[in-house]
Amino acid sequence: MTQFTTPDLCDEFPEQVSVAEPGFRNFGGVHNFHGQVVTLKCFEDNSLVREWVGRKGDGKVLVVDGGGSMRRAMLGDRLAERAVENGWAGIIIYGCIRDVDIIAELPLGVQALGSHPMKTDKKGVGESHLPVSFHGLDFVPEGFVYADNNGILFSQERLI
Repeated sequence: MTQFTTPDLCDEFPEQVSVAEPGFRNFGGVHNFHGQVVTLKCFEDNSLVREWVGRKGDGKVLVVDGGGSMRRAMLGDRLAERAVENGWAGIIIYGCIRDVDIIAELPLGVQALGSHPMKTDKKGVGESHLPVSFHGLDFVPEGFVYADNNGILFSQERLI
C-alpha cells in the first residue's frame, strides 16, 4: 500500500480534499489506509455490513453511516476477519465496533467513534451506494477516502 499522511495530502491537494471533523479513533491493525468508497447507511442493524464484507473488496473502503449510534456495535471480529479475507482495505463506521483487541491485530484499517459490547439487531434494514454525510464530510460512492491517525479525507478523484 502506498504510504501517505493526511496532512501531506492536505498540503499537496488542498482544493481536492474535504476533511472530517475530529472524533474518530483507529481500531484496526492498519493505521494508514485508503481506497475507493463503498457506502452503506444502516442504523443499529449490521446486516448490510455482513453482506458487503462477504463480497470482494478489491482494496476498497467500506464507509458505514450507522447514524452515530453509541448503543450497538456495527462491526465485530468475525466480520472484520471476513473483510480481511475478501480484500477490503478498511472500514469507517459512524458508530461503534466491538472485539477491539482482536480487530487491533488484523491487517485492516478500522476507524469508528468508539466501542460497545452489544451486537446489533439483524432485520436486514439499510441502503447501499448512496451519498452519506457525517462529521462534516460528504462521502459519495466511487470517490476516494484516505485515513490515518491524523484524520479522514475524502476526494472525488484518486490522489495517490
